[in-house]
Amino acid sequence: MTMHMTGTREEWLAARLDLLAEEKELTRRSDMLAQRRQELPWVRIDKDYRFETDSGSASLADLFKGRSQLLIYHFMFGPDYTAGCPSCSSIADGFNGVVVHLENHDVAFTAVSRALLPKLQAFKERMGWTFDWASSFGSDFNLDFSVLFSQQQQREGGIEYNYRREPPAPGPQESETVQEWKLRGSETPVGQIAAMTGTDIATYTRDRPGLSAFVLEDGVVYHTYSSYARGLDGIWGVYQWLDRAPFGRNEQGIWWRHNDEYDRR
Repeated sequence: MTMHMTGTREEWLAARLDLLAEEKELTRRSDMLAQRRQELPWVRIDKDYRFETDSGSASLADLFKGRSQLLIYHFMFGPDYTAGCPSCSSIADGFNGVVVHLENHDVAFTAVSRALLPKLQAFKERMGWTFDWASSFGSDFNLDFSVLFSQQQQREGGIEYNYRREPPAPGPQESETVQEWKLRGSETPVGQIAAMTGTDIATYTRDRPGLSAFVLEDGVVYHTYSSYARGLDGIWGVYQWLDRAPFGRNEQGIWWRHNDEYDRR
């Protein structure tokens, strides 16, 4: 028997109309925020970043592929990963079909990761994706756009991600062995996700997710916008659907997997 409130169709309609007013206000507020994103100052990119793509070596300007705008998804797939981050993979499942529409609205799109291109290509084929995916291995691109950090930054609290500084990463305590700490850490949500990429927590979290936007004008590339962490909620398509389902996100820990692994649970 349901424990949720029930009512008549008339009661439902009255409550729905109240909610609709709030939804419309949220939509108007979202439109205003979108306008403010577009009004941010542009920052000229002078560094010569190089990427490996299916078509060969490419510059940042080359990634526009003749278009005036470029969106990049910073996909967590470091050189030591054996598989892409499952969270990024879930997001990619959602945007894979969107790319053709972006490209026909003067917006180029590519994912960028640090893993070598053959590893990205193999995982892309496994997941059934078609979007462009470039390797930034050996480039400063991930560092400069705050989606890659060093072991020293982890230890000393030098990571600035999502526009704030993080405390030093936790590690073995004096009374614990490294093995004990790693065992307990693997049981955490981040540990579970790290295991899906074939890495430990420290290695996994040195790469981070994000979205960056660029514009190409008169042969010059400008950075216009970047967003990280919960700022990516809007492009994580499955959550937009779950937020409209009867029980919402209804999460009990890490439930999502790579799209070909649900039957293996």
